[in-house]
Amino acid sequence: MKSFCQIIVCLAFVKTTAAFAPKAILTRRIPGNTNLCVKQQDYDEKIATNKDFLRKAAVTKCEDAEEVFNALEDLEKLMREKRKNEGEKVAQQVLDNLTGEWRLIFTTGTKKTQDRFKTKINYFPLKAIQAFDSTKDPMYIENAIYAGDFAVIKFKGDFEFSLKKSKITILGFTINLKKDEAAKIGASTGLGSESNVKNAEKGKKAFFNWISADADIATARGGGGGIALWQKIE
Repeated sequence: MKSFCQIIVCLAFVKTTAAFAPKAILTRRIPGNTNLCVKQQDYDEKIATNKDFLRKAAVTKCEDAEEVFNALEDLEKLMREKRKNEGEKVAQQVLDNLTGEWRLIFTTGTKKTQDRFKTKINYFPLKAIQAFDSTKDPMYIENAIYAGDFAVIKFKGDFEFSLKKSKITILGFTINLKKDEAAKIGASTGLGSESNVKNAEKGKKAFFNWISADADIATARGGGGGIALWQKIE
């Protein structure tokens, strides 16, 4: 009788503790990493939503600037999570998609510029084109700002790309302006800072971190702290 009672108590204990067991334990019969799949689906859907809004902003240039800024920052966080979970293949896709010409649509400017004017710069008023070729060795970059069809500033150079950080580092470049003028214009785009020229003279290379790039739009955060949106030129 005593043994029978002990069995009943044990069964009751197992049933009670099972109710508090983590769901991952209770669903171990499901093949694969279900939690990871759900998480991936969650951030992929949010990434798609933000990209859809940014594509619309790139076309209309009429979407609320604060909403564009928020979408860029949200996308940055989501893509960081995606790279963390899925590895270097995410950055590789960004690099593969970069080859081509891109027009700068929106930029917040550098942190210094934001502080100076107590505001965020939004839709970029000038024609600024950035071109990449990741198929060359070394990889090639060209950046130009135009007044009409005339390139007011243009630089050409080589770059390297870190798959671990989704980061472009400019290895060296030639430019058609004086260094101090180039720094000021570069800072205005949000992709560089006014210290970049001094840093280059000290052997420090300019860089920016790419958030995303697909067939339509690209996004990145520059070394000066600005975040930007481009539209692919067909």
